Amino acid sequence: MEDKTQGHQPKNIVESTKSWARQAWAHLESVRQASPLIQCITNFVSMDLVANVLLSAGASPAMISCVEEIPEFTPKTHALYINVGTLTADRLPGMMMAAQVANDCNKPWVLDPVAAGASGFRLRACLDLLKLRPTVVRGNGSEIMALFKGSVDENSKGADSTHESTDAVAAAKSLAQTSGSIVAVSGAVDIVTDGQRVVGAKNGVAMLQKITATGCSVTALIAAFVAIDPSRPFEATATALSIFGLAGEIGMSKANGPASLRMYLIDALHKLDRMTVLQRSNISNI
Repeated sequence: MEDKTQGHQPKNIVESTKSWARQAWAHLESVRQASPLIQCITNFVSMDLVANVLLSAGASPAMISCVEEIPEFTPKTHALYINVGTLTADRLPGMMMAAQVANDCNKPWVLDPVAAGASGFRLRACLDLLKLRPTVVRGNGSEIMALFKGSVDENSKGADSTHESTDAVAAAKSLAQTSGSIVAVSGAVDIVTDGQRVVGAKNGVAMLQKITATGCSVTALIAAFVAIDPSRPFEATATALSIFGLAGEIGMSKANGPASLRMYLIDALHKLDRMTVLQRSNISNI
């Protein structure tokens, strides 16, 4: 079915959206074909959904975080994903080591600075990881603003954002410029910037916010997309966000609430086809 909303948009915007949709399908197809190995040092709450999202997209997850294994294992991976959700002093050295090994081996790595502004310890850890120049940083509005300001957020609600993604566009652009990372801000519209370009991925449903670890999972999916297109992390990040959001839309059409949406989200991601992605992936310049 033709998207009738495109009839009211300038031709160049419509063509740009179609071009992004073609890239989204190409990236998903490449992940399915290549099955990149993604090392996930993620929080205890998210491990199950992160692994299942990667598997349903066609990638191969590895939940390896032990410092004794990292020097030998991380060089074998195609990308590294670090999530500080359940951060402890014991786990931080492994995260730092893995990021450094990834850099030494020219492997892309992605940082999810969960609740970055919630405490001084957490903020310092995130800022230290940021110094290791992640390929992509993906967080919500509050997390990206905390990294940009370099200060604890007195109004922090932990992993829940008190800011919309659009509130953090300027902070995201500045953070991208100073860090050299692609910065993505999740929200009603997912913002992606390299410090100059800014696009919005507009797929998704609000109910995803009621399922723990969906943000963690989409960051892992970004790592998988960057793994198969490491020279274009800006494009890979935007398309991963769109694909995940589109799977959420399809899942929501069958779901009765958060629990069933979780199941249908995984199914939808596994079953996404070319025609659906080309018709419904929605990425555009901001």
